[in-house]
Amino acid sequence: MVSLAGMRALVVVNPAATSTTAKMRDVLVGALASELKLDVAETTHRGHGRELGAQAAAEGIDLVVSVGGDGTVNEVVNGLLEKGPSPHLPMLAVVPGGSTNVFSRALGRSRDPVEATAEIISSVRAGRTRLVSLGTASAFGTDEAGGGWTEPRWFVFAAGLGFDAEVIARVEAQRAEGRRSTGSLYVREATTAFLLGRERRRPAMTLQVPGEAPVEDLFLCLVSNVSPWTYLGARPVNPSPEASFDAGLDVFAMSRMGPIRMLRTLRRTLARDPGTWGRGVHRRHDLEELSLTATRPQGWQVDGDHLGTATGLRVRHVPAALRVVA
Repeated sequence: MVSLAGMRALVVVNPAATSTTAKMRDVLVGALASELKLDVAETTHRGHGRELGAQAAAEGIDLVVSVGGDGTVNEVVNGLLEKGPSPHLPMLAVVPGGSTNVFSRALGRSRDPVEATAEIISSVRAGRTRLVSLGTASAFGTDEAGGGWTEPRWFVFAAGLGFDAEVIARVEAQRAEGRRSTGSLYVREATTAFLLGRERRRPAMTLQVPGEAPVEDLFLCLVSNVSPWTYLGARPVNPSPEASFDAGLDVFAMSRMGPIRMLRTLRRTLARDPGTWGRGVHRRHDLEELSLTATRPQGWQVDGDHLGTATGLRVRHVPAALRVVA
């Protein structure tokens, strides 16, 4: 058993998290404060989680607890790993507070924030931790980088270029107008983007894996670090069933196809055993690196966060990147 009395912890709370109330967050923080030497910080602006993560790493904090959705986790992780992996970095624990909570579920946490907090306390007491692999993604041709390559950004469960990022952008636009992030909203926006968008009719992307021939004419390329990739409510969406924290990165890519074949492919991603994927689907498992190029700007995303448009993406696997509470 590990003594918690002298353990310094920082709780990073996203007050805008969709599935926790202020009262519930007070309960979670109170439970953690009863066991740990605790500081609490609420995020106030985009990128604040990254600033807090970097500060925790610089100050030698023992444990950082992210209370929020996958976007909050991503910011905290990018802060913790600002100077790269190190055995001296704080451990990370995640309390689910968003609409999907992919990373938290991949770690085996309960979907209920109160139960997840109790699980974290129990795991810290017992010293149950693990090292997980992560990925980095750098984009080319963005406004942010003045047309060059952006600094690599860490991702915990997925990165993508093309159709998936376009759907995320559509959902974010709806959320900015006050709509709740739900599975039905994602399905509706994905259907609209597929039927009315031009990308699947004129695929612009090429996938390059070292040692292989290029795969051309893609309209979607999703890189996964875990399985499932995401959820529609409680239902897992599983395009890369073999993806794992203990392996390299997996790719699920799609080339030109019509609505009927798209529906068949979607149905397979929702099945427990996808079976044979069929024509137009390209999959790779356990990759250390890959790159994507596009003949025109495509949306790109990291951990479900739309980051603008790019004409290239360079993705790398980093094994044993961060220690997490298991």
